[in-house]
Amino acid sequence: MNRRDNLKLLFTGSLGAGILMTGCDPVDKSVQSQVFTGGTPGGRTEEENLRDQKLMEGTFFTDEERKKLDTLVDIIIPADAESPAATELKVTDFIDFMMRDQPNSQTSMRGGLMWLDFEADEKFGKTFNELSKDQVLAIVDEVAWPDKAKPEYIGGVRWFNMLRNLTCSGYFSTEAGWKYMGYKGNQPNVWDGVPQNVLDKHGLSNPEKYLSLFLKPEDRGTVAVWDDEGNLIG
Repeated sequence: MNRRDNLKLLFTGSLGAGILMTGCDPVDKSVQSQVFTGGTPGGRTEEENLRDQKLMEGTFFTDEERKKLDTLVDIIIPADAESPAATELKVTDFIDFMMRDQPNSQTSMRGGLMWLDFEADEKFGKTFNELSKDQVLAIVDEVAWPDKAKPEYIGGVRWFNMLRNLTCSGYFSTEAGWKYMGYKGNQPNVWDGVPQNVLDKHGLSNPEKYLSLFLKPEDRGTVAVWDDEGNLIG
């Protein structure tokens, strides 16, 4: 596996992962009836502050579960010449936070981690954390490729899709992830006026009196000046 293959699978993955990441469970209507009090315009309500504080306390995963996740997230996004591995960017910490933030996902996540031990015992007579790298990959290969997976592995495929999406969400919300994706964000732009070929096509031209004042590439840092009547003067 490599990160580019995983990115392709991410964007052709399951609808269930999208539901997970938005926190929108179609059968969970409780959020619609919540009423928060004591808020201030543009601020956090008392209930929100308490919830934020609780989310930042403690952890969800056990040490054994974290070790499994560290192994898997680095298989999903390993280090390469351009950027670090997922564990270097603390992606497991991100997944832990998501489990606390979206508790409806906890059962399926923990179930998948338990399944790893079952599969490891069936194939190799060991727990997952005792497996060699090749043995780990033998299990991952059973569930990492949805189009190739055997029918009996459909549950594992769905779980791995969820894990892959969480891993990518955590990784590509970091500065290193942005750089790898080539994401530039909001940046200032420059408009050099209507291109001459467009003006010619429509039989138009720029007013002669403004030709010397129109923006030139070398003047992009200069602030325009207008007179009291709204005429551009420099």
